[in-house]
Amino acid sequence: MEKKIAVINGDGIGPEVTAQSVKVLNAVAHEFNHQFHFAYGLMGADAIDKTGSPLPDATLEMCKQSDAILFGAIGDPKYDNDPTATIRPEQGLLKLRKELQLFANIRPIATYHSLHHLSPLRSKQLEGVDCVIFRELTGGIYFGKRTVNEDKTYATDECAYSRAEIERVAIPAFQYAQKRKKKLTLIDKANVLETSRLWRKVVRELAVQFPDVSVDYMYVDNASMQIILNPAQFDVILTENMFGDIISDEASVLTGSMGLMPSASVGNGSALFEPIHGSYPQAAGKDIANPLGSVLSAAMMLDHFGMTEEAEAVREAVNWTLTHSFVSKDIDPINNYGTSAIGDLIADYIRRNAKTAAAHNAVLNASTII
Repeated sequence: MEKKIAVINGDGIGPEVTAQSVKVLNAVAHEFNHQFHFAYGLMGADAIDKTGSPLPDATLEMCKQSDAILFGAIGDPKYDNDPTATIRPEQGLLKLRKELQLFANIRPIATYHSLHHLSPLRSKQLEGVDCVIFRELTGGIYFGKRTVNEDKTYATDECAYSRAEIERVAIPAFQYAQKRKKKLTLIDKANVLETSRLWRKVVRELAVQFPDVSVDYMYVDNASMQIILNPAQFDVILTENMFGDIISDEASVLTGSMGLMPSASVGNGSALFEPIHGSYPQAAGKDIANPLGSVLSAAMMLDHFGMTEEAEAVREAVNWTLTHSFVSKDIDPINNYGTSAIGDLIADYIRRNAKTAAAHNAVLNASTII
């Protein structure tokens, strides 16, 4: 199979972690007889510095012409710490989502037994945690009308949703639940917000079309507690933009490191795959960032291409590195491996296609202990 992949490194650690995903995808292409053609574009603070725009037209066009997009991270302190900045890195990502109509963000949440000790939760609460969050991505308060009065003492942010916007993310969430444990939880604030009451109405009506999926409804304040108290109760979580932003970041701590978390943004245009962590500028250029969130995002891309065997090979390689303690500094501050070394190990594992790869030889050939 032949695919065109747009690569946007972005800011901070983005270039380093994305390079490992490209390395892994090249190993997959070699092992499974595919051709991946990579094209590179600018976005974020890096793009602002070089072009004056957070999303240059050339990058947007490249993305539109690609089968999928692999993205690193976005953000820079000089913009994060300047609330008066009119051009900001995040505007590039928001515009890309809007232009490509990427209306659904999908974030799988799973735990690894070997990393239970890193989570703030007890190990028994983490057993059996395996859920997916469907977050609406192009509507709601982040894209609503904004106002501020002349002396900047009063401001508004409008949260608005239409039935069509809700249906187009709810239907794939139901379909996803049908392939899993057949349970969907809508997280809203229907006791207060009219938009939430519309979400609940639409989901109830859609549920009739999916009789094999059980549906429950949970207020966002209760859901934020339940994700900590009993995370294993969830299968597919469906929610609006801002609630999804908050809930998915909260759920990411269950794994023990945000650096492990992948995501996919899908819709009517080329799908985008990115780790959920930020640009982590303090670690940029130091070869200490965790690349697994990006690598697992690449695995989601392979699933998107219908390459399920290839995606499973990548996840198996990631599990192997974690089980054998080939981990980055965020997971083990004392005995850890560099970003590029972990990428080498995963790519090497895939090329060897061996479930019992010789760890000692792999480390000698591909890794540097830091």
